[in-house]
This record gives sequence, structure tokens and C-alpha cells, in this order.
Amino acid sequence: MSARPAKLPPFDPADPLGIDDLLDPEDLAIRDTVRGWAADRVLPHIADWYERGELPGIRELARELGSIGALGMSLTGYGCAGATAVQYGLACLELEAADSGIRSLVSVQGSLAMYAVRKFGSEEQKQRWLPPMASGETIGCFGLTEPDHGSDPAGMRTYAKKDGSDWVLTGRKMWITNGSVAGVAVVWAQTDEGIRGFVVPTDAPGFSAPEIHHKWSLRASVTSELVMDEVRLPADAVLPEVTGLKGPLSCLSHARYGIVWGSMGAARASFEAALDYAKSREQFGKPIGGFQLTQAKLADMAVELHKGVLLAHHLGLRMDAGKLRPEQVSFGKLNNVREAIEICRTSRTILGANGISLEYPVMRHATNLESVLTYEGTVEMHQLVLGKALTGLDAFR
Repeated sequence: MSARPAKLPPFDPADPLGIDDLLDPEDLAIRDTVRGWAADRVLPHIADWYERGELPGIRELARELGSIGALGMSLTGYGCAGATAVQYGLACLELEAADSGIRSLVSVQGSLAMYAVRKFGSEEQKQRWLPPMASGETIGCFGLTEPDHGSDPAGMRTYAKKDGSDWVLTGRKMWITNGSVAGVAVVWAQTDEGIRGFVVPTDAPGFSAPEIHHKWSLRASVTSELVMDEVRLPADAVLPEVTGLKGPLSCLSHARYGIVWGSMGAARASFEAALDYAKSREQFGKPIGGFQLTQAKLADMAVELHKGVLLAHHLGLRMDAGKLRPEQVSFGKLNNVREAIEICRTSRTILGANGISLEYPVMRHATNLESVLTYEGTVEMHQLVLGKALTGLDAFR
């Protein structure tokens, strides 16, 4: 006699593929902690912050994020949480479901500035900077992009020259998250020995970080220019363990991984808003969710959203196993951000005119994702990374 088949679990519209079954209790606990923090501290205020174009209380928010272990959370030692890549990804998803600007704050702090110090810094640099950055007492930023050099960082003009045992740093960086509130900046510069990274206290004479205003994206985020006018640094300001572009590019790969997850958070928030609206908004005598065209949109969005989460989870497992290649991160960022934008745009069509209102999160997420699509590698750059990997031919030049 054949065994009686087990009863199938109910279908969950919030988790149609049962992805939660892939997560262990600690994963779920971290996800729920970050989700709860965002619901309490960000969601009640984010529309107002976005409309005003500011992120008030950023230092307090950073300390709170430090207290729940979200800053540099995938790093080990020096006050960092030592979380897995999957757990860090889940945190990014929940933060960006609130707003891309909040995830950017965490990503730049942990995956760029702290990661650079942890991977390439001296023991003295790690001891000095990582504990206060992990707690949120010190905010960091990462200076690579310049006004005239974005996708081609090898052409950077910022230069550090030796003067006795000191370094003298001169140049400008652009579109720098956290710049005006940072206590420390990791700045990449040309030197006579190649591109080097420098740990720069932002109170150093000659350093300034004017904030960039008039943004229509990432409005609830501090974005700045960094200006270095003959900033004199001691010999031990240089990151000793790396020379060349492999330094900043490895940091970017780590941060891009967080975007693979985070973009799905923005997509999820927009999808959920559209789904709720479709079940309550009535036209022609019934909820619009009961019409075939609306259901087709919802089905297509759900498919791309949860495929994207599965892709992010797969890449996280590879990172935890030490097998994640930069080309695979490009695969994830290219796909997930592109699909997230499409989900936001389709959600907006379901909400109709209400979709442009800040009463709903959809347009805010859509405009934020336009920046996420560009920063840390444009669509074209990631296409060329994959094209080169697929063909063995370099089309960058």
C-alpha cells in the first residue's frame, strides 16, 4: 500500500515559492529584526524625508543601525557581527524595502569603507576605525568616482604625492554617499607607484565635503562632493595591503552584492502596494484585481520578484562558500535592478494616478532605483563584464 501523500502547505502570496524554507532560524531572526527596525524608524517618516530632500538624524540612525549589528555585519572582528553573506543580503533587502537611501547608508559604511579597511588596512587602522564604525559612532564614506571619471576609474585625476614621509592628497570625488557627515573617508588616488587607497580623517586641513542638492532620486540620502586641497596625511594613512584598481573594484563587488538583494526589497514594497491596491480599488463594479489584465501584471511581477530573490540567495551561498566571482555579481546586479525598476513601473500603472503620490511608496522606489541602476556599475558596464566573460573578448576599449 502506498504511503499517504503529505498535506501540502498553503499557498503564501508573500512567499509563493517557499523561499523562507531555505532560511535557517538565525537568518529569519536577523531579517525580522531589520524589518522591525525599518518599520519603526523609517517607514513612518520616509515620505516626508524624501519630499524635503534630507535625511534628518542620520547620526542617530547610524548608531541605531550599529546597535542591531547592521554596520559591517558580514565582517569579522573589531566589533563587527560576523554575519553570513545571506544574512547581510536579507538585511539589505529589508532596508531597501524601506528606502534605497537607508540601504545606501549601510552599504557604503560596511561594504565599501569598512570593507576596504578590514581587507587592505594595517592592524593600527583596523583598531582605530572599525569599532567606532561598527557601532555607528563614526560614519564613513568611499571616494572613487570623480566628476569626469565614473565607469573608467583608471583615469582618475586625484593624486597623492610623497613629501618626505607624508602624503599630500589633491583632487575631487563626486556623488559620494555619506560624504558630508562622515568622520573618515577612504579615498583612492593616483600615485607614482599606482593607484592607492588612503584613510582620510575628514577634519584634516584642506578636506571639505559640500553636500549635493537638487536631486530627484535618493533624496533621503546624504550625497556629497569630496574636495581635497593639498590634504597632508601621515605615512600610515595609506592602505598598505593593496596597489592598483583591484583594491576599489573588490570593494565595489562586495557592495554590488548587497544591491542584488536590496533592489528586490524596493521591488517587493512596490509589488505589495500594487497587490493591496488591486484588491481594494473598485472599477466597473468589482476590484481591479479581478480583471485579467491586472492579474497578468501581478503574476509577471511576482515571477520576476521571487526569481530575483532566488538569484540573490544563490549568490549569497556562493559568497559564503568563497566561490562568488565578480562576473556573477554583475549578473545579479544587472538582472535584479533592471527587473526591480520594471516592477515599480508596472505597479505604478496598477495604482493609476495614485501611483505618483508619496502616500504610496511606488514612485519613490522607482526614482531611487534609477540611481541604483547607474551607481556601482551601469547597465552597460555589467553587460560588458558578462560579454567579456562569455566570449573571452574585451569590448571595453
